[in-house]
Amino acid sequence: MPDPTSAAPSTPGAVRTVLHAAVEALGGVERSGQVAMAEAVAEAMEDEHHLLVQAGTGTGKSLAYLVPALLHRRRVVVATATLALQHQLVERDLPRLVEAVKGTRGVDASFAVLKGRSNYACLHRIREGVPDDQGALVDVPQGSMAGKVLELRSWAEKEAENSGTGERDNAPRHTDKEWRQVSVSHRDCLGAARCPFGEECFAEVAKERAHASHLIVTNHSLLAIDAIEGVPMIPEYDAVVVDEAHELVARVTQAATDELTPMDVERAARRSQRHVDGDEADSLDEAAGDLRDAMQAASPGRFETLPDQLAEALARVRDTARTCLSAYPKQKPVGGGGGEEVDPGLQQSRGMVQDVFDTAERMAAASQADVLWMNEGTERVPPRLCVAPLQVWGPMRDKLLADKSVVLTSATLMLGGDFGPVAGSLGLKPGERTEPGAGAERTEDVLPWVGLDVGSPFDYGRQGIMYVARHLPPPGRDGLGPAQLDEIAGLVDAAEGRTLGLFSSRRAAEAAAEAIRERLPHLTTLAQGDAQLPELAKQFVEDPHTCLFGTLSLWQGLDVPGDTCQLVIIDRIPFPRPDDPLMSARQKAADKAGGNGFMQVAATHAALLLAQGAGRLIRSGEDRGVVAVLDPRLATARYGSFLKASLPPMWPTTDPALVRQALKRLSASAT
Repeated sequence: MPDPTSAAPSTPGAVRTVLHAAVEALGGVERSGQVAMAEAVAEAMEDEHHLLVQAGTGTGKSLAYLVPALLHRRRVVVATATLALQHQLVERDLPRLVEAVKGTRGVDASFAVLKGRSNYACLHRIREGVPDDQGALVDVPQGSMAGKVLELRSWAEKEAENSGTGERDNAPRHTDKEWRQVSVSHRDCLGAARCPFGEECFAEVAKERAHASHLIVTNHSLLAIDAIEGVPMIPEYDAVVVDEAHELVARVTQAATDELTPMDVERAARRSQRHVDGDEADSLDEAAGDLRDAMQAASPGRFETLPDQLAEALARVRDTARTCLSAYPKQKPVGGGGGEEVDPGLQQSRGMVQDVFDTAERMAAASQADVLWMNEGTERVPPRLCVAPLQVWGPMRDKLLADKSVVLTSATLMLGGDFGPVAGSLGLKPGERTEPGAGAERTEDVLPWVGLDVGSPFDYGRQGIMYVARHLPPPGRDGLGPAQLDEIAGLVDAAEGRTLGLFSSRRAAEAAAEAIRERLPHLTTLAQGDAQLPELAKQFVEDPHTCLFGTLSLWQGLDVPGDTCQLVIIDRIPFPRPDDPLMSARQKAADKAGGNGFMQVAATHAALLLAQGAGRLIRSGEDRGVVAVLDPRLATARYGSFLKASLPPMWPTTDPALVRQALKRLSASAT
């Protein structure tokens, strides 16, 4: 890597020069917003302040942060939320950018991808076998998934022969259960020094590449585990760019959430019986029964105070797991004093008990900083206990923002027209905001940050209509009513398909799909769950006379520019469910602290999702269409102005006749 004491090449002139060369190499068009963003990112990294930058779709924000990241003196981490963006960066943007900056003095253009260990195939598990329920290694998988597991093993061996990455994303199609047969978690891993295949290990090779690289591309979860939970996963770095930053709070929360079921405890006890000589494993198994009884006696939902029976059961699971851990024999590394080889079955079994202990200890503590609840369960999935942090802004501020320069970017960071709601959720204070170029001093207590909106190259007012169906009744608890279904049918008919329906529940999406199939049988209507999402998206793109109806993964994960999508329907304002334990707990905590819990939590959550959903419509400069919100509260409720200020500035209307006429004209011009 370049000498950290050398002159930094990331001057405004250098950034503009390299960005221009990169845009040419990618065959793109340089935009003023992209240049402004690149210069702001370079300034944030050099001056060590934080930056929130909203960059609309089509701005070219990836290059706007990659160029200053490569020009920065020290190592930079780029963290994304989705695999699609990660793939775009590594397979398209970075290789062409590296070619563009080749020969630039003082620039280290090396980069690497780094993921969690379970994202890589494990050669030890593939070659030595998988522990069965008793912890003994089984070489040949059994049952219906045997063929797929053998296919994955063959693929991994070819990856090893050809110096491939062994990453899950490159593997043949498979399920989570099948992948677990060829991978391990960080806790189950034997470690490079102990594993006979340590030198070939895909995960270790990825870490070595990362250590030798100036730029590391990773994901939000790994960033959270490394920076916030303090588990060293990423080589030392100076600055981090968080793309898709609107997802960060949810991903950090997810990474810090633990679950526990009686079955988890029973499985750990069963595995331990092979390795523990005394009755410690049997005691752990009995504790699992106590936990099952306590959960059956408790009601689903959040526990503001732990019921006595559940508190006692969790304490017993914690204590018996601790005793069981102490009873495990110690292992010696290969070539150690006794020359013993590591028993992978023992290692995995001990790891399972450690997981049970850690989670039970956290739950039994009933900390005010955590939210504990029990899911209701289904016929197929039994109830489970869950524990998550009440808030993540504190740990993010103390363990990430206090140590690094952080650039946070997304197309949706301004909610209600302001950066404040998102900044606060991340751990930045309103009083710390400063103006670009102000040079505010960073101290232990003050973390200066800049908010910058570089706009969008799209003319939303000319390209899109924001229609609110004010005449409809407010949405009820029973799902879509006749009036909403009539409205959907009328809009879809006018658009002749070309519709993406974003619904608040799977039940609503399926009801709408069924109604459209019945009323408009000449159109193709797809519902999420009919096939895998990539297959549904492909069919949606190929046939314009198609409707695709679904839930959350479509709100944020679908990119379909062109005539394919000229109508986006949103059935209701996506407030969190009233019985959502975590969101309701956060709302109550905000109220208790003297704030407005509804606006800070529920409305902010809804604004973010609405902005993401509405953003599905205009994906290029040629796109035209309508976003139709069937919830009249967007026009009538007091919080409606906050939500509307979070949306792309399309031309607004509440006139259903006008909207249908516009859709008919669009569909006619697209034919």
